[in-house]
Amino acid sequence: MSDTESARDVHAIEHVWIPMADGTRLSARIWLPEDAEREPVPAILEYIPYRKRDATRPRDQGMHPWFAAHGYAAVRVDLRGSGDSEGVLEDEYLQRELDDGVAVIEWLARQRWCSGRVGMMGISWGGFNALQVAALRPEPLKAVVTVCSTDDRYSDDIHHMGGCLLGDNLSWSSIMFAYNSLPPDPQIVGEAWREMWFDRLEGSGLWLDTWLRHQRRDAYWKHGSVAEDYGAVRCPVFAVSGWADGYSNAVFRLLAHLDVPRKGLIGPWGHAYPHLGVPGPAIGFLQECLRWWDRWLKDEDTGVERDPMLRVWMQDSVGPAARVGHRPGRWVAEPTWPSAHVDPTDWRLAPDGLHSPHTPPSEGDDPLPLQSPLPLGLFAGKWCSYAAAPDLPHDQRQEDGGALVFDTEPLIEPLEILGCGEAVVELSSDRPVAMIAARLSDVRPNNEVARVTYGLLNLSHREGSDAPEPLVPGHRYRVRIPLNGVAQSFPAGHRLRLALSTSYWPLAWPPPEPVRLTVHPAGSRLTLPVRPPRPEDEQLRRFGPPVTAEPLGREVLEPEHHNWRVIRDLARDASTLHVIDDSGVVYLPEIDLEVGRGGEEFYRSTGNDYGSVEGETRWRRSVARGDWRIRTETRTVLTSDAEAFYLRAELDAYENDTRVYSRNWNERIRRDLL
Repeated sequence: MSDTESARDVHAIEHVWIPMADGTRLSARIWLPEDAEREPVPAILEYIPYRKRDATRPRDQGMHPWFAAHGYAAVRVDLRGSGDSEGVLEDEYLQRELDDGVAVIEWLARQRWCSGRVGMMGISWGGFNALQVAALRPEPLKAVVTVCSTDDRYSDDIHHMGGCLLGDNLSWSSIMFAYNSLPPDPQIVGEAWREMWFDRLEGSGLWLDTWLRHQRRDAYWKHGSVAEDYGAVRCPVFAVSGWADGYSNAVFRLLAHLDVPRKGLIGPWGHAYPHLGVPGPAIGFLQECLRWWDRWLKDEDTGVERDPMLRVWMQDSVGPAARVGHRPGRWVAEPTWPSAHVDPTDWRLAPDGLHSPHTPPSEGDDPLPLQSPLPLGLFAGKWCSYAAAPDLPHDQRQEDGGALVFDTEPLIEPLEILGCGEAVVELSSDRPVAMIAARLSDVRPNNEVARVTYGLLNLSHREGSDAPEPLVPGHRYRVRIPLNGVAQSFPAGHRLRLALSTSYWPLAWPPPEPVRLTVHPAGSRLTLPVRPPRPEDEQLRRFGPPVTAEPLGREVLEPEHHNWRVIRDLARDASTLHVIDDSGVVYLPEIDLEVGRGGEEFYRSTGNDYGSVEGETRWRRSVARGDWRIRTETRTVLTSDAEAFYLRAELDAYENDTRVYSRNWNERIRRDLL
């Protein structure tokens, strides 16, 4: 719905140059209250590489004018080398990016229309660098809102999980490969557009090559990880995520470790702002941000300090589905985090199932062999759901046949959990490099199995990811597999299921060769954060409905199409996950521009041949106005053998259907206990 209670008229400035110390200029789009120069207002900055002129224009138009109408200067800046800003973007979260962010904040504070106070907000990349810039402590920065972000770039980002290489590492690098191939808009930068474009084509590079050369938690990943020094952040932080997002764990850690005014919010959503959140219910997130900004940028008593520290959506049990529009549940809250209302409770593993704490231990320790099919994971869904495709986990019965499965008896009473559990497994391996995946599922009375949460562990990282060590084949280890945080209710009559597997492809890249684990149940357990229902939850303040500014006018020229296809070729014993992420082509009349975006991803393997694993991505991007038509095509292929990764990539750029640039990459990168 649109917000019709705007208090102030808004003036939009399409483009302003913000100068950096080295002479490079960053492009900003600004929305101001009409009277801001007479009555200066605080500024809210969103600072990301996703092309404010076209790619994020519809989303920006719904959010930033709304803040301006409520008494703020809303500012959207393209990073150096992205969108219409000058320079070349060479990687994510470089020190130059963060220093530029500080310079932008100081520039904003000096403007006649600014009161001198600045807030910073963003989702994903913008949530990351809001925390990272806050750790640099620019004086005008008084508060941040960080959505779908992380405090730890190695342990809890799109690249790695539990020391395992995520399939999304390839997917994400390919998206940025395509983004970085596009030129600025000539209407903004003038005749310099072509020179700027070729500087980007030549200088941005193949980021996946860089990322694959850092397979352990080294200085590369520690840079930009505020978990290295939480005390560096001295301004209030509002941390937000969703259970279908990949970044919900960071909310718990930020609340536990920051020593500043802080709040956390986790809904049922995927990787999206909560006022646009899917699965629903979406909420009036802009109103919640306004309460935050009014308190810390205007010194108004809006009640945010009296709100619970953490508010989350307690999810009801639902059947498994790869696409969910609405997730039933209710809001619950904790006054502090960690919470005294959450009780870590153990279930013991045994050959005959998963036993509650009240069940006497079984006699003996019968070892259980585990060697999963290579493509166990085709129904796992995406590490981070964008809700743009059926990318949530499907019925886990299609995975559980290749796993070790431990079930409880049907629950006598309902059970609710909130927080991060873990699986502790005593095991041995027949190979020096191995992985284990642990999945907690809700087994419904009709035997449908819905995944609730999961965790991964590269077993060579069992003592940490800074200095991994190979396994000694046959030696017994007791390892801890952290599970992603979640809030979930299990009705009476349902069962809990813990499933263990040696593969989770293509969500995670498999180890160098087939692995056989031996699990010793007597030394193993599942710990879950049990939280009984609290009557105080029924008294929580209600969220308002989702609101936005008036939406941007746009015409669909080619419709979008999103799908996930699992293909099993029985004649070849070949498996393929085919991801279609096609946003079609839209026309933006406001700037007379056609914008096209489409991609496909293929994750392949054959039988139990670990040398057959392959990930391939293809992206096409286009912008067009009149007789100015630009198209870029990228292709990335990642394969491996027991010794190395093999990376091939192609970039082709076209101006008016004539290819004007072409470059190929062919790299070999040694595996490092991965």
